[in-house]
Amino acid sequence: MNQAQQENKLSGVPEKLSEDSIIPVAVVEDSATVRRNLERWLNRTPGCKCVCACANGIEALRMIPAHAPRIVLMDIQMPEMSGVECAVRLKTALPSLQIIMLTVYEDTDTIFKALRAGASGYLLKRSSHQEILGAIRDLLHGGAPMTAAIARKVVAAFHEPVKQEDPHTLLSGREREILDLLSAGLSNKEIGARLNVSQFTVKNHLANVFAKLHVRSRTQAVIAYLHPR
Repeated sequence: MNQAQQENKLSGVPEKLSEDSIIPVAVVEDSATVRRNLERWLNRTPGCKCVCACANGIEALRMIPAHAPRIVLMDIQMPEMSGVECAVRLKTALPSLQIIMLTVYEDTDTIFKALRAGASGYLLKRSSHQEILGAIRDLLHGGAPMTAAIARKVVAAFHEPVKQEDPHTLLSGREREILDLLSAGLSNKEIGARLNVSQFTVKNHLANVFAKLHVRSRTQAVIAYLHPR
């Protein structure tokens, strides 16, 4: 490591990406001003090149596969198709694609929706160009870049107690009907006759109930259904 690299590391300034290995980046952003600024900045940054700039998710689904970027800077709130939905569809078509969400939203639900959609990083739009460049570098080295505020929210979410879901919201209407009859003491055959379905169908519904309620027997299912925690 040379002296300049050492100074950058100590000061927290990201190293420039290698000019010998250009990183193709795509931008998906509905604001024309923000989109143009990101495109110009990427094209002026050694080691980066903006291969396409898309105004919405529909454009992104059409253009990104054709331009083959390694990284996408993605807005979340866009007309016609959200960045989350666009990320899901892009990751399905291009599993190796790396997506960094750039957004103004800091709420935990939005963060986790984006991460579940396949985003590899999550930065606030107020992040500086140096912070975005650092995130790209981290991503290329296997990291999952997030601003400090976002990272704290993610950690805090894992510290929250797990809420027990109400079994009545987990089960379908037919599954609740079967449990009601099961709690009245009816057999599979009697339940099938009452609901005009086969015993096999009743058995399949009960298997789904056992999986949803995390139980192993009819008795445990009835207890969990009638006395939720």
